[in-house]
Amino acid sequence: MTPVQGRPVIIDCDPGHDDAIALLLAFASPELDVRAVTVVAGNQTLDKTLRNTLSVLSFAGIQTEVAAGADRPLVRPLVTAPEVHGESGLDGPALPEPAFSPSPRKAWEAIIDLVRSSPQKVTLIPLGPLTNIALALRTAPDICSNIERITFMGGAARDGNWSPVAEFNIVVDPEAARIVLHSGVPITMIGLDVTHKAQLYPSDTEALRAMGGRVPTLVADLMDFYSRFHPRFGFQGSPMHDPCAVAAVLDPSLVTTRSLYVDVETRGELTSGQTVTDFYGVTGRAANVDVGLDIDRDRFVRMLFEAMKRYE
Repeated sequence: MTPVQGRPVIIDCDPGHDDAIALLLAFASPELDVRAVTVVAGNQTLDKTLRNTLSVLSFAGIQTEVAAGADRPLVRPLVTAPEVHGESGLDGPALPEPAFSPSPRKAWEAIIDLVRSSPQKVTLIPLGPLTNIALALRTAPDICSNIERITFMGGAARDGNWSPVAEFNIVVDPEAARIVLHSGVPITMIGLDVTHKAQLYPSDTEALRAMGGRVPTLVADLMDFYSRFHPRFGFQGSPMHDPCAVAAVLDPSLVTTRSLYVDVETRGELTSGQTVTDFYGVTGRAANVDVGLDIDRDRFVRMLFEAMKRYE
């Protein structure tokens, strides 16, 4: 009997603690066929996010194409988040040197080639600034017809986390986000409205550690560092931003969405990077995004735990 092949996906990321956990979730899930991992500057500079990607995959015994992409936004200087993820971008547990080398091709080249050559439509899962995705779409607009959906972590229909109204991934490269949102490709936005409701609590971290095994312990160790940032916002736990986007591809029923028109503010003095969401149709423009508004947290956490168990 021929085994059923998983949904073809490409993950674009900037590890980052939650990116690392998202990668581990994706590769543990037989429902997904991860064709490549592409890397962008965001949480840290590109050299660091690339090394972190290779090291996390090496630790878990995973080898796949990892292609480095943009080292800066399309038109802006790079903003990073060392206060969240540390100077390495993945502070906390000691990770091994990468066991394999990155791809010789650029991230957008890998995306273009893999999408063009795929007999099935490919789903893109961007977890960082959307620079690589925008470069691929702008360089080869023909690939849009063979993209099933772009399910990205970023944005917020309501409150922000890097400014009062804007989320970090979009703040870093709002011009890229605007290109993606106006690409005509089906899009799901997994923003802060979802991810702030998908927190891992200290008891969850200890449950992961109690599983034993290298990968669950790594995730618990990552959470030990990552969780230091969130009490200042009044959170009892840590939002699992990037794993939520992977989970939404694995099981769309986890997330409550609403089809709305969304644009990105690129010039506002106080609002740059805001994903302006038209809840009431006042713009008169057709919906272009399935906006995530809620998540079944308990089912999400069970999914994450079951995936971590598979490594052992």
